[in-house]
Amino acid sequence: MNKYILKLYITGNSIKSQRAIANLLRICREELDQQYTVQIIDVLEQPDLAEQEKILVTPTLIKQLPPPLQRIIGDMSNTQKVLLGLDLIAREEAKS
Repeated sequence: MNKYILKLYITGNSIKSQRAIANLLRICREELDQQYTVQIIDVLEQPDLAEQEKILVTPTLIKQLPPPLQRIIGDMSNTQKVLLGLDLIAREEAKS
């Protein structure tokens, strides 16, 4: 299994940010078997990083590795959508 490198962009300590962090970490624990690194970036504290990645909405998850680069927007509560974005399930599986 490839190592996943994920960046989650959030805005402050809002409920939506907390929910996105909790949901993402739960999915990683359940699906990625410790083969992941998650970096949480608060756009209020590091606006330059958000600008470099062209983050317009938070929370936004960027899957840097393995390729291809993917972006998922939202609080990560839709597990199927997150798994699809991480290429852990096929599009057909996500529809069922």
